[in-house]
Amino acid sequence: MGGVQRFSVSVEPELLAAFDRYCTRHHFTTRSEAIRQAIRELLTREAWETSGKVVVGTLTLVYEHHWASVRDRLLKLQHEHADLVVSLVHVHLSHEHCLEVIILRGEAGRLQRLAYELRGMKGVLKGELVLAGVAEDHTHSHQV
Repeated sequence: MGGVQRFSVSVEPELLAAFDRYCTRHHFTTRSEAIRQAIRELLTREAWETSGKVVVGTLTLVYEHHWASVRDRLLKLQHEHADLVVSLVHVHLSHEHCLEVIILRGEAGRLQRLAYELRGMKGVLKGELVLAGVAEDHTHSHQV
């Protein structure tokens, strides 16, 4: 990461007090760490919204595995997009429900489209795509 640079920020006392409460609630050790995280989140959100950026994230799905071959359709879509799927974790929640966490890396728009396809399948009860960050090394594609 290299060294750090210091800069000052001017804010109203009420805003600073609210920020300090936020830092306490979220267990930040310093204001600086909270500011660093906020900056990273803003930059990550911008990358997510900017077409063409290579990002990494997770798609969490909860689905009914007995519902009209939902497992087969999920697996088929994952194979069709093998260049985006890095890995996945499958957990049996109950006799009827499964949870999958799919780790994804690729162009932001493609990840969003894949997430829409998977979340929209009949039998999928919940789906949430979470952007983890911008891929640092996007020059080397992974092989599944």
